[in-house]
Amino acid sequence: MDNAFYNQPTLALAKSLLGKHLIHETNQGPIAGRIVEVEAYMGPEDRAAHSYGGRRTKRTEVMFGPPGHAYFFLIYGMYQCFNVVSGPINKPEAILVRALEPVEGINVMIQHRFQKKYTEGLREEKLTLRLKKQLTNGPGKLTQALGINQRYYGHDLRLPPLHIIEPPATPLSNPPVIASGPRINIDYAKEAIHYPWRFWLENNPYISQ
Repeated sequence: MDNAFYNQPTLALAKSLLGKHLIHETNQGPIAGRIVEVEAYMGPEDRAAHSYGGRRTKRTEVMFGPPGHAYFFLIYGMYQCFNVVSGPINKPEAILVRALEPVEGINVMIQHRFQKKYTEGLREEKLTLRLKKQLTNGPGKLTQALGINQRYYGHDLRLPPLHIIEPPATPLSNPPVIASGPRINIDYAKEAIHYPWRFWLENNPYISQ
C-alpha cells in the first residue's frame, strides 16, 4: 500500500485495512492473513489510547512519527499486539489489528501457535474450521501465528518482510459489509468505552471472541 493509503484519517484507514492482506516473508515462505477486524485509537483525546493526553514514552514514540509504520505492545506480560500507526506526524494515533483470516502459510501458523506434539501429522487439509479460527482470531494469536513481534517495532509497512498489500481481485457475489461497535477490554477508559471504533467484516467467522 502506498503513502496515500496510509495518509487517510484514522477512522477511514481502519475501515480501509479490512480485507487487505498482512504478510510476513520468512525463510519458511510467506505467512499471510486477511485483515477482518481492527480497532482505532484516536490519540491524545482518546482515553483508551496509549498516547492519551499526549503521553510520549519509549513505547509510544513511533506513534508520533509518520503513518504506515508498525507499533507493537505487550499485554498480560506475554502477548504481542500489532498496530498500524496512523494520523499525521505528532498526532499519535494507531489501529490495532484484532483478527485475521488465514490465507497462506497455514502449516507454519500451526507450528507457531501449537505445541510440536500436537502438530505432528496435522496438515492444513485436516484442519477443522474451529481449529483454523483459533490460529488468528485475536491480537495475541495472530502475532504468534505470523511470527511477528517487537523486532518489527517501527518497521515501514510498505516494505518487506512485514507489509500490507491489496489482495488479488476475486469475484464477489455480494460486497462485504463493515460492521462497527465499541472496542474490547478497555473498561478503564470511561466515556471512551462506548466509542464505536471497532470495525469488522460482518459474518466473518474469524473475528475475535
